[in-house]
Amino acid sequence: MATSAEAYVDTTALIAFADRSDTWHPLFRRLFSDPPLLVTTALVVAEGHGWFLKRYDRIKALQFLAMVETMRPLTVLPAGPREIEAASGLLRRFRDQDLTLVDASGLHSMDAESVRCCWSTDFHLGLTGVPLVIHER
Repeated sequence: MATSAEAYVDTTALIAFADRSDTWHPLFRRLFSDPPLLVTTALVVAEGHGWFLKRYDRIKALQFLAMVETMRPLTVLPAGPREIEAASGLLRRFRDQDLTLVDASGLHSMDAESVRCCWSTDFHLGLTGVPLVIHER
């Protein structure tokens, strides 16, 4: 199910874009102002919602969800049994790293969707060779 997305969007990019106090906010504000085709996963959306809920409150968490729902051109990929199985395999492959299931799901999605760039501040998302946007700018 390749989407021809140019970039994978990780939780850290969405948080940086939505939270003006984030160090990376200026970069992601600029990138999201004229985005290419983007892809992320339902796990990233869930992780971002949880971050805003814990860091701020229910209102900010719901605002985060509304932001993601209106983002174009962003495709949110499902995280079903096949995706979780593939991500689990990557967790085993990179067992020397402190990867979360969300990170591993992102690595799998980048490979499955053949994306060329990862919008993230998390170095783990570069483990399979997809360049992080923070190193390109």
